[in-house]
Amino acid sequence: MGEPAPLIGIPEAPIPPNGHAEWFSGARGAKLRAALFLPPGDVEGSVILSSGRTEPIEKYFEVVRELQSRGFAVLVNEWRGQGLSERPLPDRMKGHARGFADYVTDYRLLLDAFEARLPKPWIAISHSMGGCLTLMALAAGETRISGAILSAPMLEIATGMNYNVARPLAWAANLTMGESLVRVAETDPSKAPFQDNVLTHDLDRFERNRAQIVAHPELRLGGVTWGWIHS
Repeated sequence: MGEPAPLIGIPEAPIPPNGHAEWFSGARGAKLRAALFLPPGDVEGSVILSSGRTEPIEKYFEVVRELQSRGFAVLVNEWRGQGLSERPLPDRMKGHARGFADYVTDYRLLLDAFEARLPKPWIAISHSMGGCLTLMALAAGETRISGAILSAPMLEIATGMNYNVARPLAWAANLTMGESLVRVAETDPSKAPFQDNVLTHDLDRFERNRAQIVAHPELRLGGVTWGWIHS
């Protein structure tokens, strides 16, 4: 078992039972956070639950409880650059990346660190950016996963222009402005109004997720940089 890491509960989203978080070492020694939750009775298997961009472990407490009730152990990973996991820039609000290879390695090292505690079969459930990275891990040869459910996987970025044009433009912007935000606008998710969001039609869940990052702003992550786009 790794070094204990914090889990953050609020009245609207309490920490699920039978679980704990810990730190593990990702690619290049990055300090990353993951949490393992066990079901109350017999174990049917394990779910590796991978979040989308900006999302901390805490956003998935409702999903964890649902999977626990169905007899699954649940391992929730938190990608580098978000939540409480190590971030690449001093400005923690900038969503920055230096390629995707480290993310794929992080996923393999996550499974290595928890393998002995995860009953088979393993099912991967991933959302958005997590879906893209899970697919990359599978394509890279990860064979321990028996099945995968991908929710709106981020298979491409909507740039508004042809990919063959967007790619060299992103490359040039990364060379000159790699750590700069793509848009100089309000990127604090705790201040975004419900009517402007494109992720959920559920006001209660929207308010719950916002309450988490208002109470604990260290969980926040803002817009992406040119380096992230180019990656």
